[in-house]
Amino acid sequence: MIRLGSHVSMNAPDYVLGSVDEALSYGANALMLYTGAPQNSFRTPLDKLKIAEGREKWLSCGYRMEDMIIHMPYIINLANTVKEGVYDMGKEVLLKEMARTKAIGARYMVLHPGSALTGDVNESLDQVARGINEVLEECPYGIICLETMAGKGSEVGRDFAQLQRIISQVRLQDHIGVCFDTCHTHDAGYDLTQFDKVLDEFDEIIGLDKLYVMHINDSKNVRGAHKDRHANIGEGEIGFETLYKIVHNARLDDVPMALETPYVGGKAPYKEEIEMLLK
Repeated sequence: MIRLGSHVSMNAPDYVLGSVDEALSYGANALMLYTGAPQNSFRTPLDKLKIAEGREKWLSCGYRMEDMIIHMPYIINLANTVKEGVYDMGKEVLLKEMARTKAIGARYMVLHPGSALTGDVNESLDQVARGINEVLEECPYGIICLETMAGKGSEVGRDFAQLQRIISQVRLQDHIGVCFDTCHTHDAGYDLTQFDKVLDEFDEIIGLDKLYVMHINDSKNVRGAHKDRHANIGEGEIGFETLYKIVHNARLDDVPMALETPYVGGKAPYKEEIEMLLK
């Protein structure tokens, strides 16, 4: 079954219930949300989030909690070995977000691996693994899904081998996986017009059993540009035909997928894009 939705907002007064209502208005059977602003660690208390109401409505539609994806905030950078305090702050924020994810009842948590800055890349990758291990020791819940990155600047996780270096060091293997972003992998240099070959490479290096979440985005950049600029479906360098085939690939059956495409004229394009991809 294709499980396709989008990023949705989570705002007062309805919070999680409002996120579910927004997703349903798009005809989605999956959704992704931040539990607060992605650029900071300020969070609304859990008892105000209308979690029970949102969860009940989502489940009453026949959808799974596995299809409600939580994205971790951007301020987490476990890969930073250069600036003192950033690693510890990242662990603290990640732990709090995992507790909020557990309270919501979602299971998949998408995490950017981070940036090495001027540090050694391999040391940064190893530190990400160490941070995940330390966090999972305190909160062994859900599945942390490392996102495939475009390789912009000093980002780590720019290829499958880098992600596998992290994953292979995580002790609780049932709690680690990957979120595959089409824009990011295209910008990293993977040829998505040969998507089954890309999946074969992913399977050989990481294992398809570790692929838990997909981000479906077109890209404003040519393949290999390492820039990470999302485009609307069919309006970028990846193209509608390729993205359509990815969404309908049988090897991704039941993997929840979320659109993160830009707003058009100040409005979310997700209802139309979901319809395009499911027709």
